[in-house]
This record gives sequence, C-alpha cells and structure tokens, in this order.
Amino acid sequence: MALWHLILLALIQGVTEFLPISSSGHLILLPALTGMEDQGTALDVALHFGTLGAVVLYFRADVARALVGTLGLFRRKWGPDERLAAGLAIATVPVIIAGLILKVTGASDAMRSVTVIGWATLGFGLLLFWFDRRGAHDRTVADWTPGQALKLGLWQAIALIPGTSRSGICITGARSMGYGREDAARISILMSIPTILASAALLSLDVMNDTSGALLRDGAIAAVLSFLAALGALALMMRLLRSVSFTPYVIYRIFLGLALLTWAYT
Repeated sequence: MALWHLILLALIQGVTEFLPISSSGHLILLPALTGMEDQGTALDVALHFGTLGAVVLYFRADVARALVGTLGLFRRKWGPDERLAAGLAIATVPVIIAGLILKVTGASDAMRSVTVIGWATLGFGLLLFWFDRRGAHDRTVADWTPGQALKLGLWQAIALIPGTSRSGICITGARSMGYGREDAARISILMSIPTILASAALLSLDVMNDTSGALLRDGAIAAVLSFLAALGALALMMRLLRSVSFTPYVIYRIFLGLALLTWAYT
C-alpha cells in the first residue's frame, strides 16, 4: 500500500478513535465514498494497536493503578485501584458477548453501510448533546462502581453499530450518570484498553495465516503513525475539555450524518 494511503488511514484512526465521532465509521466511509482500496482486517488490527499504545502512554498512571488493582481483586476489601480494575473488566464483558454474536451471525458485515453510519452518526450525536447539556458534574473516576461499569459496558456494546462511536457512546452514558466531562472522557478512554485488546484478538484470528512481508511492513508503519496521531489527539481533547463542551463534535456529527443520509438516499 502507498505511504500516503497509510498516513491517511493512521490520521483517521488516530484522530477519531478517542474523539466522539466514530473511527470505525470513518474507516468504512473512506473506501465506500472514494473508491480507494479497502485497508483490510490486518491493517485495522495494526491501526488499533497504535492507538492502544497512545492510551497506555498518556494514561500510564491510571494503567499502572489498574494493573496493581488486578493483583488485589481477591482481597476482601477493595480500594480505588481494585475498583478501577474490576470496573474495566466488567465494562468489557457486554461488548465481547455482543461482538461475538454479531460476528457469528454475520450481522456486523450487514451494518457496514453508508445509511447505517449516517443515521448512527446523527442520532447518537444528538443523544450526546442532550446528556452533555443536562447531565450533572458531581461524579469522578473515584466514584466508579461495578454496577455503573456494567451499565457503561452495555452502552459501549451499542458502539458495534458503525457510526455510533465507542468513545462517544461511553461518554454519553457517563454524562447521563453525572460524571464530569473530563472524567467521562477519561473513563471512556480507559475502557478502550481491554476493548481494543479483545477486538484485536478477535480480528487477528482472520489474518493469522494470511500475512506477508509487505503487509507486516505496512502494519508496522500504520501502527507507529496512528500512535503518534492518537497521542496528539488525546492531549488536545483532554486539554480542550477543561473549557469546551462536546458541542463542536456534535455539530460535526450532525453535518456529517445529514450529508451521508443525503448521499445514501439520492
């Protein structure tokens, strides 16, 4: 694959993975609307591993806490680290189950259409706006409970609909529970770590025996580039959330959703 194509894919994946605008939807739209070569499953895995590396580096303190908490999950009394580790594990279960069901039934492929992406982009963008405006700001990551983690896990499973945005729907769910904007984004991004690992493991089964030297090279380049793009996008978004709401992302989603629906139905 040409270097410029890899750079474009990495920018799309890295910038949109953690912004509430749907990375998977944008990656599906690229070949669907332009006629460009589909990047395929192997490059999808590489791109996701790149963004995963950016999360681990940027939130390394939280990741370290979760790892320490994992070792203490069998204690009688849980502290903040154990609650964080348990929450991340619980929140991942619904999306794994739903993902397996969609993959086995073939429904995941059936939803990869411009029409579905258009409606999901528009509808879930408006839902984010609603809860961001009405939600309280009195909860922080330290208040996260296993019950809330399960609820957010169910919200996250909705993101299997292309165009929904995993980060966007998790932020929507967290804002509906009263988490502040920064903490909602932080929880959403931390939830992406086990989710990306599970998704990459599942996708890897499809490409395990279908790799070549050129594909491995392209994958390595794509992973590094998406890592850099995601790291920059993360830093910018977390800084902006101190003074800006999610409204700019909602406006983008509304315009994109309407444009896609107009294109799909005409």
